[in-house]
Order: sequence, then C-alpha cells, then structure tokens
Amino acid sequence: MDRFDSFESTGLKAEIKKALGEMGFTSPTEVQVEAIPYALEGKDLIVRSKTGSGKTGAFAIPILDMLVHQPSKSGVHALVIAPTRELAIQISDVFTKIGKYTHIRNAIVYGGVSINPQADKIRSGASVVIGTPGRIIDLMERGMLDLSRIKFLVLDEADIMLEMGFIDDIKYIIENMPEKKQMMLFSATMPNRIKEVAYEYMHDIKSIEVGGEEELAVKKIQNVYSLVPKSSKFSALLAYLDEYKPKKAIVFSKTQRNTETLYRILSDNGFKPILLHGGITQAKREVALSRFRHVDGGLLIATNVAARGLDIVDVSDVINFDSPDEPAVYIHRVGRSARMGREGRAFTIVQRDEQSFIYAVEKFAGIKFKMVNLDLDKFKNVNFGKYFSGSDRERGPGRFGGQHSHFDRSGSHGHYGGDREHGSGSGSRYGSRDRGRDHSSQRYGGKERNRGGRRPYRRETPNYS
Repeated sequence: MDRFDSFESTGLKAEIKKALGEMGFTSPTEVQVEAIPYALEGKDLIVRSKTGSGKTGAFAIPILDMLVHQPSKSGVHALVIAPTRELAIQISDVFTKIGKYTHIRNAIVYGGVSINPQADKIRSGASVVIGTPGRIIDLMERGMLDLSRIKFLVLDEADIMLEMGFIDDIKYIIENMPEKKQMMLFSATMPNRIKEVAYEYMHDIKSIEVGGEEELAVKKIQNVYSLVPKSSKFSALLAYLDEYKPKKAIVFSKTQRNTETLYRILSDNGFKPILLHGGITQAKREVALSRFRHVDGGLLIATNVAARGLDIVDVSDVINFDSPDEPAVYIHRVGRSARMGREGRAFTIVQRDEQSFIYAVEKFAGIKFKMVNLDLDKFKNVNFGKYFSGSDRERGPGRFGGQHSHFDRSGSHGHYGGDREHGSGSGSRYGSRDRGRDHSSQRYGGKERNRGGRRPYRRETPNYS
C-alpha cells in the first residue's frame, strides 16, 4: 500500500472503512500514514511516537484488516501487551470500535480481578487478546491462553514497560510464541534496552520516528540541577518552588506512594498541589487535569505513566523529584515544558551517586546542565518524618530524605529499596514487596520455562502507574 491521504482512498477492507467513517476518522494521523502501509506489507515495526498521536489506530487498523477473513473462533491470532490496565482498556475500546462490522472479537485481561471471566471471554472466540504481562502469563500457565497460533504481537508503551520491570516477562511471553509472527513495537521514547529486545526477536524491521517536538524542547529550555545530600530532597523541592516560583509546574516522581507523600508535604507548606497517578479513577483524573489547565500557578504531582500524553501548552517548569532511569525518559518528561514556542525550565534533584546521570543526558541530548545552589537551610526545621508511618521510620537513612524515609526500606541493598514497586529488595536494582518477584539473591524464582531458563514468579498488582 502506498502512502495515503484518507482512509476511504485506501485498500482497507470495506468493514474497516465503514467503522472508521462512523467514528469520524477520515484522515489518518502522521504515525498512521507512516506505519499502516508497512504493517500491511508484513514488516516488523519499531515506531517512536508520542501518546496521543494515533498510534493505537496505527496497529489496530492493519491487524483487524488482515484478520477480517480469518475463520471465527479459530484461536487467538493477535496479542497486544500494555503496561497498565487503563491503557489495555483504552486499546480494547479502539479494537472494538474499528472491528464493529467484523466477526473479530477481543478479550481484555489484567490483574486485580477474577481470572475466570477473562478466560471465558478468550474461550468464547476472541481473536485478539489485549492485556498486561502478569495476567497474560497467569493465563498461559493455567492453560487458559494458547499462543501457538499468534500471528501478530504488539508491544505498546514499551519504554514504560521497561521502567516497570516487565522486560523479562515480555521475553518469556515471546519465547512461548511461534517464531514466525509479525511484531510491532510502539514507544514514546526508545531507550537502548528496548532496542536490544526488539532486535533480538524482530526481523525485516522498518523503523519509524514521528515528531521531534520533545527533542527540540530539551535544547530550548534551561536544564538545571541541584546536588543535594540524601536527607535534603524534600527541602530542595520546597526551596526550588520558593525561589523560582514556577508559573505552572509538573513534579515527576516514580511511584504512586511517592506522589501521595509529596502531595501531603506540599499541601502542608503553603502550596495547592494537584495529584495525578494511575490509582486515581478516570473521572477524578479528568477533573485534576482540568484544574491544572485552568489554574494559574498550578502544581501537578504525577507519575510517568499518568503524565504520559499530557498536552498542556503553558507548563513553565518540569521538576524531576526522582531522576528518570534513562536519558530518553528525561527528554520525554521535559517535553511537557516550553511548548508552542514558550520558555521553560527543567530542574532535577540529584544525589552524588546519581551525578553520572546528568553527564549521560548531556551526551545523549547534546545539552549542558547548569548547577544551581538552593537555600536548603530555610526548610531545615520542617519535620518531614511525620509524613511516614511508624514502621517506615524504623528504616533509614533512605535514598529520599532523612532517617525516617520509607523510600528506601532495604538499607544498603538495592538501588531503590524493598518498597519500590519493582524487583527484589535484597540485591537487584529494584525492590520486591509489591510485585511478588524473588525475595532472595536470585532475580527470578518459580518453575522452569517451557523453553528453558526460569520464568518470573510474580503476581500482578492492579496498576503500577
């Protein structure tokens, strides 16, 4: 298929075009123009495109078009893996609407709810399964999900799955599929580890990059950081807000629990923050975003996943309370600032063992950071310890501030500690309490994989965003 200007002018099946017309989709987005023709040719795709660019349609349209003439109830032919239940639900909705006039049905699967109704939906004739990694593995191992007929595999928001520690789960799922299949990987940023996974399993690859706004933004804004001791992260945040008085700012933290603690601290110190993370209902998230858009001096406390896809033009400052794991994620975060030609600033709180991250971003993005000194003494009398429970206070000194911090419950082991939402608290980079991963020195436990090696023992919590 050649490049196209409208869906009506393409060679898509009539059933697909009819549904797109009813949805009001006449002209494809840029990522759809670039990706759909290659997908229909059967090429494996690596697509870097920001959320909100129409990327779900870029893989849903060709998959549905190619499955239209498959016999109904002939097994699962397409698997879409997403990092969170919320994204999986959104993807399922798109597949349902575009596939309205086909026999193709999809089943959505994720943790935190009963597995049996999801298995029943698959058995009733779903051709497409959309879900989160942990629940997909659970269904596989219980014999409720057969991947032997898979023809299409999509990894959506691959960079978020990397941050959440899902990469080994993804590998396990892929290794239990037919080798001959078409893979499509979509991601807003493209860290090196994502590329490594892609090239390990993909063939006849077409790489597509759409939109460079974030890369331009990081060069236009002021990139500054402050080097602070472990006990002063909260003081540094308050000092920055006090000194620079952002017109509108987003504060990024890694986990829901971190954002809630920051929300309480900022609320008690004269600010009116707005909270946004994956544990908040969609209705409340929409209210929060509306408030942030329309309030001068708004201060949004958010996780990466929750803030993915935000398009708010007047954000003046992006604040990294927790520095991201990859330079590419830094670029994506700060792309929320300096939009539509406006000025912007990105501020990162850095500890001495993280200073190499600043050098990595400078090299990766071709920028130069400026170090700023903040008046931390102004907030030395703030009792941050009161924001943590008694059991949390017993651990310390934590990575995120003072001897009462719950942000590092593993002491000297693990980079982020046992209460982090990923990994093992005893020796790996990420903690283990909430994901059910190995609690000992080995990264993974549990029984042998079907194709050798070990599969991750895990239980999936409802949402990690």
